[in-house]
Amino acid sequence: MKRRTILKTLGLALAGMAVAGTAFAQEATLRFGHYAKPGDTAYLAAEHFKFTVENMTGGEVEISLHPAGELGNSPTMLEGARLGSIDLVLVGNPYFTAFAPQVNLLDLPFLFQSAEHAYAVMDGEVGDALMTSINQSNLQGLAFWEIGFRNLTNNVRAVSSPADLTGLKLRTTPNPAHLEAFQILGANPAPMPFSEVYSALQTGTIDGQENPVNHIYASKLHEVQKHLSLTAHAYTAAPLVANYGRFARLKPEYQQALRVAAKLSASYERALNAAKEEGSLQAMIDAGVEVVKEPDVSAFRDAVANQTRVAYVEKFGNELLQKVDALAK
Repeated sequence: MKRRTILKTLGLALAGMAVAGTAFAQEATLRFGHYAKPGDTAYLAAEHFKFTVENMTGGEVEISLHPAGELGNSPTMLEGARLGSIDLVLVGNPYFTAFAPQVNLLDLPFLFQSAEHAYAVMDGEVGDALMTSINQSNLQGLAFWEIGFRNLTNNVRAVSSPADLTGLKLRTTPNPAHLEAFQILGANPAPMPFSEVYSALQTGTIDGQENPVNHIYASKLHEVQKHLSLTAHAYTAAPLVANYGRFARLKPEYQQALRVAAKLSASYERALNAAKEEGSLQAMIDAGVEVVKEPDVSAFRDAVANQTRVAYVEKFGNELLQKVDALAK
């Protein structure tokens, strides 16, 4: 994304902050748990969300941030949001599939042709339908933030083609489409919470993992990985959700403030991801990571895209998938 576009996006975010003046009796303090560590774009977007909400409500709604799994790993935090022990949660889309399996759509390998394609899907009719399925589990969806396009790292060998994955033990998300894809490719997928990945790589419990470039770098995974392949094999969204009961007890104008702030902060995070990716990649190269910049993406796509789509269609039909494909044209 060009600098002008990034500045425009950030300017729109700031323009949306309506400062309400001196705070009166505080309406609520909302605990916001997320996975991101300092420096990660999601961490910065959460700070942006806090600032926006507190300004839009004149301080009557305060956001208490709890980053880096402080309130538990991703599945634990998400369950806390459903039960009401946590007010707001940001975790990767794959963790929602246990109780809202239709959102597995967003995790299908090679579903999106570009970031713009992904945003058109998440911010439109398909995204609304998927948020509705999430909302049936005592949650209130606010906006789709992102983790981004996933790439492979490992400590065994450079990965240029599907054959290079044979036998590698890779941390994946628990998403069914991810598990199926890596099994097809001959790897041994090993789902685990992200908070455990660094130590598992460090000790050799797993050989590698897959995440976006910015996330790999901000989480310092390059310190314990030798090889990176820019496969962009799947995109991961990160829904920002609230406990439904806690959200419903807020005044309508404060509910709207959360919705608006969530969308503004999603745009802010997307702009940050676009701006930081090249620098994150170069920093890892400078640190000694060997990067395969042009793996045989067509071979990866041919191996897994159709099979994982068929499995999704058998469970949920083809309607949403057709709408996703139409938005790419």
